[in-house]
Amino acid sequence: MQSTATDMIVVNTIAAVREAVAKFRASGSTIGFVPTMGALHAGHISLVKWSRREADVTVMSIFVNPLQFGPNEDLSRYPRPVENDEAMAREAGVDILFRPEVKEMYPSEREITVTAAAVAELWEGSSRPGHFDGVLTVVAKLFNIVQPDVAIFGRKDLQQAVLVQAMVHDLDMPLKVIVAPIVRERDGLALSSRNRYLSETDRKAALSLNRALKEVRRAFARGERNTTALENAGLAVLEHETPVKTDYFAVVNGSTLMRERMATEKSAAIVAVHLGSTRLIDNRFLGGDDED
Repeated sequence: MQSTATDMIVVNTIAAVREAVAKFRASGSTIGFVPTMGALHAGHISLVKWSRREADVTVMSIFVNPLQFGPNEDLSRYPRPVENDEAMAREAGVDILFRPEVKEMYPSEREITVTAAAVAELWEGSSRPGHFDGVLTVVAKLFNIVQPDVAIFGRKDLQQAVLVQAMVHDLDMPLKVIVAPIVRERDGLALSSRNRYLSETDRKAALSLNRALKEVRRAFARGERNTTALENAGLAVLEHETPVKTDYFAVVNGSTLMRERMATEKSAAIVAVHLGSTRLIDNRFLGGDDED
C-alpha cells in the first residue's frame, strides 16, 4: 500500500511521525527511511528512488543536527530552503516528511550519546572532532523514532555510511542499510548542499577533486598497487589548483576506512579540501565499475 506523491504527510513531532508510520505498518507496508539535513538536490532524490524500490512507504527526515557541527562550522548558515525542500520531497514521492525542531529532538540536557569507533577519529573525524558522535547519536534516535525496515545513505559521505553500518551491526538494530552511489553534475562534481557556496572560480577548481580521484583509478588500472604512489598521483592533480587547500587525500580499505600499504579492488580513494570557506569531500572506489 504505497501512497501517491500528492498524499505526502508532513509532521513535526515524534509522536506524529510514529502515528503516521504505525498506520502504514498496520496495513502490512514496509518502511524505507531517508535521513537528510535538507537543502535537497538530485543526490537526495536518488536516495528516495532507492527507498521506493526497497520499501512500500518512504519516510524522509529533514533535520539540521547541531550535535554534528563544531564551534567553527557552518551551522548558522547551513541552507534551510523549507518550501523548496517540501516541494521536492513531494514530487519525488516521499510519503511522510518528518521535519522536527531542535527542541523536539533534544528537549533537555543529554545524558546519553553514541560514541563512534576508532575509525571515527580518522579523516573527517580528525578534522571535525566529535562530528561522528553527533551523527550516530541523531541517526540512532531517528532509527528508534521511525523504526524503518531499510535506510538509505549516500556514498559521498563514505565514512559516515561505514560508521552507520557498524552501529546497526554492533547494536543489533533490526534494519537494512543501503549505501547508494554518488550523484554527480555532468562535469563530474559530486552533488552537495555546500556547492552553492562556491564562487565561480572555486567551482571550476572543485572539478579537480574528481580528476584526482579518476587519476588514481587510472594508475590502479595500469597496475599500480602501492598506496603511497597512488596517493601521490592524486595529490599531483590537486596541487595544480591554487584555490584548493587539501585537508587529506588517502587510499583506504573501502569497508574499514583504514589505510593499507597495498591497494586492492575494494580500496577507495577519499579526499577533502577547502575552497575558500567551503569544505568539500568526495571518493571513488578503485576496482569494478564504480560510477563510470
